[in-house]
Amino acid sequence: MTDRHDPSSEVIVERQGALGRIRLNRPKALNSLTLPMVRRIAAALDAFEADAAVAAVLITGEGERGLCAGGDIRALAESVRHGDDHAATFWREEYRLNARISHFPKPYIALMDGITMGGGVGLSAHGRHRIVTERSRVAMPETGIGFLPDVGGTWLLSRQANEVGTYLALTGEAVGASDAIFAGLADIFMPYEDHPRLVSALADLPAGAGGAAVGEVVAGFARSVAATPLQAHLATVAAALGAGDVRAILAALADDGSSFATATRETITEKSPTSLVLTLRLLRLGRASAFLEICLEREFAAAVAMTRGPDFYEGVRAAVIDKDRNPHWSPASLDEVDSGAIEGFLAPAPEPVFGRGA
Repeated sequence: MTDRHDPSSEVIVERQGALGRIRLNRPKALNSLTLPMVRRIAAALDAFEADAAVAAVLITGEGERGLCAGGDIRALAESVRHGDDHAATFWREEYRLNARISHFPKPYIALMDGITMGGGVGLSAHGRHRIVTERSRVAMPETGIGFLPDVGGTWLLSRQANEVGTYLALTGEAVGASDAIFAGLADIFMPYEDHPRLVSALADLPAGAGGAAVGEVVAGFARSVAATPLQAHLATVAAALGAGDVRAILAALADDGSSFATATRETITEKSPTSLVLTLRLLRLGRASAFLEICLEREFAAAVAMTRGPDFYEGVRAAVIDKDRNPHWSPASLDEVDSGAIEGFLAPAPEPVFGRGA
């Protein structure tokens, strides 16, 4: 299977020896995902699973800037504005792909080089082997565009008891390799210059190589990485971000008074109040959930509901369309957020992602 003859393909799918390769190919758009790309990746996984010659799958991003900056939010926002069903269809199929990756029977390896955000995290952090490099910038920045950390983000970011996931979800901060590993979004650090050798080593495996053999190859490229900067502030993060609601979190950060706490508080207060309250609720529900699909189903219902309000389009307008970085949230303050409306966002979607049995 190869698309080498068509370098314009948005997703290049090929087999090199025992390695199935998926290469996101929209470098000018930071490899942002479109619905055809989601469908192409899903079809590639089906083909690689059925191909006995494929021992492992590797996903990478073309260009020098990153694996994937997320979904094409401009297109999604325009879909919402025009009232069509493109955004809902995209999210439904994307979330199914995220779940497919998490259960893929062959080793799925993601090179989280450069910008890996939003939907890019969904394509990578659910995999079996998640590799970060010195260029990695990993984030779930959705509260800054009036949305929520989806693609299973409320599952991934709720697994850590130290509230680092809560910190990343509410602030939307981008972190490097060490913090991504510390937060449970990645597994190993590998210098970017080693990735051609990783590809060759995986391609040279025998066709029947199992997960243990693939794991040994990947582990052989792991290098030590400096202690995470977040560890120095772990006590503050655990104490303040563990509070019961967003207002209490902000109060705890104010009481802490350190420069880190003050900066964190300022960052959070810039985000959509509705997104913050909804995100924290989803994270707490995610922590109590038994498996990923429950979180994805909940995220889908919330995503569709959020698009009926003003903040998603306004957030995308300020960040991507007009780029004035000055969103006008509605409501504008946490005190104005209707808790009943937040609970309404969690009502099951009429057309669920995985069916009523999920």
